[in-house]
Amino acid sequence: MTEIVTLDIAGWQPVLPPGAQEACVRAIERGGVLVLPHVNFTLSESERRFLSTAWSDGRAKNVSLDGASLKGAAGAAADLADLAAMIRRFAENAAKLVATLFPRYAPYVKRARTSFRPQPAVGRDVSWRKDDSRLHIDAFPSRPNHGERILRVFSNVSPTEPRVWRVGEPFEDIARRFLPRAKPYARWQARLLQALHVTKSFRSEYDHLMLQLHDGMKSDMAYQESSPQETAKFPPGSVWVCFSDQTSHAVMAGQYMLEQTLHLAASKQYNPDSSPLAILSRLTGRTLV
Repeated sequence: MTEIVTLDIAGWQPVLPPGAQEACVRAIERGGVLVLPHVNFTLSESERRFLSTAWSDGRAKNVSLDGASLKGAAGAAADLADLAAMIRRFAENAAKLVATLFPRYAPYVKRARTSFRPQPAVGRDVSWRKDDSRLHIDAFPSRPNHGERILRVFSNVSPTEPRVWRVGEPFEDIARRFLPRAKPYARWQARLLQALHVTKSFRSEYDHLMLQLHDGMKSDMAYQESSPQETAKFPPGSVWVCFSDQTSHAVMAGQYMLEQTLHLAASKQYNPDSSPLAILSRLTGRTLV
């Protein structure tokens, strides 16, 4: 099963007890989830007004901050400036936490968008591919990453509700199960998708296979119901960290969450051989990027 490791530390730049850093690295590079129940993001009295779906524009499921651009939000300019400042403060804290827990990553991680999710975790009318209540690993049709890792820091800012996930089997077990079903990769199709601007860059065979795993998991309802899995609850105020391209997860309940995405080259891990790129390359016997 996916390993869930709880670490009893506090603050965004915590002093780690002996052996804790090694445990953190081992957990997430094996595809586990690192849970930090006392590293919380505290909203100010003024910021608590943002715990409402009214700040969403109704079109995007998330409010996101990408550089200086706030997207998916609705409200008066002064309020939106305050909302952006709250999200930005979380981004800065998340970066400090990653640098403290994983100092080898610090020079190489690239900050991507930061999201505030005011909507309930479930209940939206979406296609099965976008249904995150189904077990999946993260892979994105329009954004090939050529093996780059997707490191995510989450914070449950709900005052009352836990965020509830299901977590599934290890990545290599998923790959062994679904690779035989994967459609063959065709470079000409990847070039066409790029030319038509369906993808933002050339889709490598790695990206193709990751999408095949993502779609294979979500489309197989027998797998969703009977594969190895367990429930993980992240209480109000808690923070958790994982490589979401490796951790099999499904979101089952909760509302009001902040999330920071960071990208990291697989070669910059403590153990690059544990990355999805290395695992898929070994299982296929091919260079995939």
